[in-house]
Amino acid sequence: MTSDPWGRVDDEGTVYVRTAEGERVVGSWQAGSPDEALAYFTRKYEGIAVEIGLLERRVRTTDLAAKDALTAVEHLRGLVTEGHAVGDLAALAKRLDVLVGEVEAKREERRASRAKAQEEAKAAKEALVAESEQLAESTQWREAGDRLRALVDTWKALPRLDRKADDELWHRFSHARSTFSKHRKAHFATLDQQRDEARQHKERLVKEAESLSGSTDWGATAARYRDLMTEWKAAGRAQREAEDELWARFRGAQDVFFQARSAVFDERDADERVNQVAKEALLTEAEALLPISDLKAVKASYRSISERWEEIGHVPRDARPKLEARLHVVDRAIREAEEAEWQRSNPEARARAQGMTGLLQSAVDKLEKQIEAARTKGDNGRVAKLESELAGRRELLDQALKGLQEFGG
Repeated sequence: MTSDPWGRVDDEGTVYVRTAEGERVVGSWQAGSPDEALAYFTRKYEGIAVEIGLLERRVRTTDLAAKDALTAVEHLRGLVTEGHAVGDLAALAKRLDVLVGEVEAKREERRASRAKAQEEAKAAKEALVAESEQLAESTQWREAGDRLRALVDTWKALPRLDRKADDELWHRFSHARSTFSKHRKAHFATLDQQRDEARQHKERLVKEAESLSGSTDWGATAARYRDLMTEWKAAGRAQREAEDELWARFRGAQDVFFQARSAVFDERDADERVNQVAKEALLTEAEALLPISDLKAVKASYRSISERWEEIGHVPRDARPKLEARLHVVDRAIREAEEAEWQRSNPEARARAQGMTGLLQSAVDKLEKQIEAARTKGDNGRVAKLESELAGRRELLDQALKGLQEFGG
């Protein structure tokens, strides 16, 4: 009989392995020596140990599923407990027990990790839903639309939850997107309607603008163009292509009118500048009439100047006030001279002036006599009072005499 610490071969060639429960037959050997038998079954043991080592490495270094790992463990355990091998089978069994513990621990870790990932995914999806529901009421159509599309991409990248929770959140998420889409569609439908109404309104404005482009009623037509521009701005915008085309026609019609008006006004301005020079020459002639010495001759000359002034016509608007002011000075001087001449030749006024002078002269003579009488009596107080009154009457008399002289008296 041949043996080692883990097994033996009896005389009949039966091979045994020693375990804690006792010996177990693992095979028989008839083809060679007992040592060769033990060596063969020892190699079988080593093969099992190698397989266990490979499984240990896969469990510890890869993401081998727990189910697959435990299936492999059970397979190897069968080799250990029932297989045909000689060696420390208890040690291999222990390694398998340890490995089962590691697989279970990893499974728990994965379960906990999945649970955490599910919680995080749920929280993330709830946040996406909450944001989408806020965006559903937004009127920032481009920004909100872009953000909702980004939220969909984010949703797709998140792991699925349990079916009920995932479906509930997706329903809310989808409803928020649908609400936003409906609002946006309604908004742009209204906007399209408004733009179509604006287009129709502006087409009418363009037709009127084009009909006015040949008008020569400069003031009224220019005012109407200003009104049309005000209506244009209030009408709102049409679709972009229509807006651009209508605006080009509208401005084109205005340009035709205002260019024609400018040409006429430029010609008129040139004529008015010539008129200005002519009127400035007349003003020089009129101002030479002052001061007035011969009223009759001055009036005749001024009459001729006035007639020529009216014949000349309009001058530039900015020059008109200054020119008219200069002419008014001459006109006013002639009118004042006429008034003075009339006053001098007015019989009633002359008579009133003579009467007043006579009355004042009588009052002065009377006061002089009263002063002489008071002085004779030595009444100095009365003298002083009468002399003061006399001074006032003499001053009035001097003024009246000057006025009378103006009448040639």
